[in-house]
Amino acid sequence: MSGRISSWGARHLQALVSSAGHLVRSPLATILTLIVMALALALPLGLLTLVQNTRTATGDFSGAIGMSAFLKQDVTEAKARQLTSAVRGRSDVSAAQLITADQALAEFRKDSGFGVALDALQDNPLPHVIAVTPASAATPAGVESLQRYLSAWPEVENVQLDSDWVTRFNAILGVLRRVLVVAATLLGIGVVAIVGNTIRLEILNRRAEIEVTKLVGGTNAFVRRPFLYTGMWYGLMAGLTAWLIVAGALRALAGPAASLASAYGSRFVLAIPSLGELGLLLLVGISLGWFGSWIATAVHLHRIEP
Repeated sequence: MSGRISSWGARHLQALVSSAGHLVRSPLATILTLIVMALALALPLGLLTLVQNTRTATGDFSGAIGMSAFLKQDVTEAKARQLTSAVRGRSDVSAAQLITADQALAEFRKDSGFGVALDALQDNPLPHVIAVTPASAATPAGVESLQRYLSAWPEVENVQLDSDWVTRFNAILGVLRRVLVVAATLLGIGVVAIVGNTIRLEILNRRAEIEVTKLVGGTNAFVRRPFLYTGMWYGLMAGLTAWLIVAGALRALAGPAASLASAYGSRFVLAIPSLGELGLLLLVGISLGWFGSWIATAVHLHRIEP
């Protein structure tokens, strides 16, 4: 049994080394095929990295959804502070801040440039406002429940929920994820086709060698083995090249992205694909390469007989 296992391992090792040798002896064809495969794998990886960096930059918008409870004009500041404390004590609220009418008017006076016109007002037309930030773990249903709770207060005139833009942005991310799945599927099919066509040409170029091998008793499985390893080599090297392309592109964009983030008061840094994603990419590349080779050998090898 050990001798049989050793012989099996030796045959596979020989096929692995010989397939690598064939790739080295045809450097131009190998490089061109690798470039096409690597670009096909790099596009979905780059899109995935873009989505992940976007979510990281926005922090999944935790705390970005807020609501403003506008109190009625006759509500006193003392009552407004009492209501703010009541809101702040809820478990589904992360923060609650009172913006008094005087504070709102002073800020409007500063930013609007209508200071002279505002001096003519006898009364402050602005109400007290409670700015509420729901807890980060709050669900959309929980946020709506909190909105209904605040709207039910007799002192509240109106509750404005500032979440439409977040909903739109999350919808855009959802579309990008769907595009990622479609692009990865189509490009994966493209990689299989590229490998299959490359192996088909390799089979035709080595037709005489295959006929001799079969003439001396070589089985289809024996003949197929080096071609399968060739496809796996293509997939492995293409996956590694794709990772290097995306990582290099992100390194080149790191400086401008950091400058843009700094302009908005952020310290966001572009993240390159992780080693785990590299391992997954290599596995996908090897699988696609093997599958493309298997299809090509299954279709063409049985047509070649001595």
